[in-house]
Amino acid sequence: MTAKLETLLLTLEKYIVKTSNEILEQKPSQHKWSKKEILGHLIDSGINNLQRFIEIQFKKQPYQINSYDQDALVKINNYQHKDKPELLNMWLTINHHIIYVINALSKESLSLQIVVNNEKRDLIPIPK
Repeated sequence: MTAKLETLLLTLEKYIVKTSNEILEQKPSQHKWSKKEILGHLIDSGINNLQRFIEIQFKKQPYQINSYDQDALVKINNYQHKDKPELLNMWLTINHHIIYVINALSKESLSLQIVVNNEKRDLIPIPK
């Protein structure tokens, strides 16, 4: 179930390692994120998703997915000026833990539903 995520982690890790800071820090425009900031956003998403995968198992059902201010988090965390190896390590660590948590979910937990924008969905959509 997590094989695709594991493949994506490896692919992006290789890309980040070989890409210069100049390219990673380049912003397409003043109001667009750089690649470093996008990676930081993926860290923030990982943190929020990890919390969701854990909380769904003990919170009121169906579990309500709450949004978060992505732009504010990227700005406050100042990912643009974060050291590349540390940024990459943070992203890999949070995602490897997400994989660990997902793989430990029971069949009952996998069948739980979430509510996103007032719409019920399966926690992890499983192809039929």
